[in-house]
Amino acid sequence: MAAEPEAAGTRVQGRGARLFTWEEVARRSGRGERWLVIERKVYDISDFARRHPGGSRVISHYAGQDATDPFLAFHIDKALVRKYMSPLLIGELSPEQPSFEPTKNEALTHEFRELRAAVEQMGLLRSDHLFFLLYLLHILLLDVAAWLTLRIFGTSLVPFLLCAVLLSVVQAQAGWLQHDFGHLSVFSTSTMNHLLHHFVIGHLKGAPASWWNHMHFQHHAKPNCFRKDPDINMHPFFFALGKVLSVELGRQKKKYMPYNHQHKYFFLIGPPALLPFYFQWYIFYFVIQRKKWVDLFWMLTFYARLCLTYVPLLGLWGFLGLFFIVRFLESNWFVWVTQMNHIPMHIDHDRNMDWVSTQLAATCNVEQSFFNDWFSGHLNFQIEHHLFPTMPRHNYHKVAPLVRSLCTRHGVQYQSKPLLAAFADIVRSLKESGQLWLDAYLHQ
Repeated sequence: MAAEPEAAGTRVQGRGARLFTWEEVARRSGRGERWLVIERKVYDISDFARRHPGGSRVISHYAGQDATDPFLAFHIDKALVRKYMSPLLIGELSPEQPSFEPTKNEALTHEFRELRAAVEQMGLLRSDHLFFLLYLLHILLLDVAAWLTLRIFGTSLVPFLLCAVLLSVVQAQAGWLQHDFGHLSVFSTSTMNHLLHHFVIGHLKGAPASWWNHMHFQHHAKPNCFRKDPDINMHPFFFALGKVLSVELGRQKKKYMPYNHQHKYFFLIGPPALLPFYFQWYIFYFVIQRKKWVDLFWMLTFYARLCLTYVPLLGLWGFLGLFFIVRFLESNWFVWVTQMNHIPMHIDHDRNMDWVSTQLAATCNVEQSFFNDWFSGHLNFQIEHHLFPTMPRHNYHKVAPLVRSLCTRHGVQYQSKPLLAAFADIVRSLKESGQLWLDAYLHQ
């Protein structure tokens, strides 16, 4: 898209390059024109956003802002991406313009970029392929063990329940593994990561890779930012989340649910219901509505395999019962692990803070142990994962002391807590925000 005629604060360099101010960039953040800044270069993404491989929303969430750090964080082949970005370049910031917007911590950002460069030199962004191969093998072995349990011991109650538990472990662990491939953290090329991502999320779990990309990269780009992070879309129709948004909702006299009781009904509509009663059906709507036929093919191979292996043993209704129990158990596992790092943290509108402050305000860690690492797919290192989303999970513990030291030097809170305390904090935070809503609803 061609740059508009001379605007206020814009000059032309001798070589014809356009110069812009932060104010001009900030005005291009709506549904019409969308600009962003990467390494002081100004790019017009108005048309490109629809073709962005990570989805139109994830890049549009940075429209009108500096996107240097998310650009560095999300892409593993930056030279190739810069090549495709060149047609979008329309100019750069004027020399008198600062490199950082006033809402961002310049000193913290400078030091984090130095840390990122050191992390790359230390090889912490390179993966150990053997680690992921063994991880995949343990999932496949558990999958076979679940079927053998019914094949050898019969279909009475105890083997049936043991099979359900084993399959639930398979589904949860495959969920953590597809997350690795989706973040391009296993192989050095996007192609190989995408291929294995389709296999794990599609064939081993029956879900679409495109849906995961659409949802999850938005979450990483702007975690806990209302209307930008889909993980908090349950606000306000089901839950009142965060201190700021809950008070706003109360002042607006909105009451979609009895939020002061949300810490109680969370146990009914949260962990047990998300996967079997929402995700299970929505993913089919997603792939058909968006015509993601490759994803649909991979998903159908998952259901065909399950039917061929379990219907002969259990019959159709027995298989459907087994499948529902597996999704129910997996849902509880998934919700508690994924929400323990985010729901108790700060939830607000997008304040355009720097990368480190944005991620640390919205994420916390859970203490390391062999069980916690395995149970959460190393997402107990949520802070490190959000700061370095392409880092292989087996390196989180190596970079964690460096990140903690960085936070200490700049007065940024680095939270780490025991697993059960993290679970309890989900309920505590829901109770607190529900009470804040009620107080604002009644008295403000």
